[in-house]
Amino acid sequence: MRWLFCILVLFSSCSFSAKTTRKKWSAARAAAPFDAIIVPGVPLENGQWSRTMKGRVYWAKYLYDQGITRHIIFSGAAVYTPYVEAEVMKQYALALGLPEDKLFTETQAEHSTENVYYGYQLAKAKGFTRIALASDPFQTKLLRRFVRKKVDPQVQLIPFVMDTLKMLAPAMTDPVIDFSSMQRSPFVPITERESFWQRWRGTRGKNIDYGKNTYGKNAGDQK
Repeated sequence: MRWLFCILVLFSSCSFSAKTTRKKWSAARAAAPFDAIIVPGVPLENGQWSRTMKGRVYWAKYLYDQGITRHIIFSGAAVYTPYVEAEVMKQYALALGLPEDKLFTETQAEHSTENVYYGYQLAKAKGFTRIALASDPFQTKLLRRFVRKKVDPQVQLIPFVMDTLKMLAPAMTDPVIDFSSMQRSPFVPITERESFWQRWRGTRGKNIDYGKNTYGKNAGDQK
């Protein structure tokens, strides 16, 4: 439960209010089911999932179990560590019992804006039309304007409902997973490849080629 308390403290001051979160949750349930939700990646910490990653994966599982979404797209490259974030999150989801044929990975994104943009492109390439972004309230709020202006205003936002996540906490386990196959080699962390201001540009979506369809019909099956 300690990790959940830390999440609550971290996100409470810089995220959607509880009232806004409940409103978005009600809207999501009314609009469900979605063809897919996009779940942004998080790097491993000391070889295991962080509190934030754990929360995002469990929230994705809850949305699938409740019939809110039919598929889950985990998005994230190897950014700060050699491990591909989307693949790591998929393995945790599999360990929690989610079916493999309902899980997809987008492995190009290095910033949160790219997570949702490339995740959306992958979803569209697979024929999905009803798409949502599912993440913690802090990140969801940060991405709200970008989603509306640069991705698709029809993309639904589904931030954590903290009371629900707290209810799930007793069942939350830490599966033991071999991550060796999810390493990129050679690997150079983004902090050594880009300056602070370059990373800031990426965070704002300035590295995206908006005229390019990264996951078109000939892009291969990222699964």
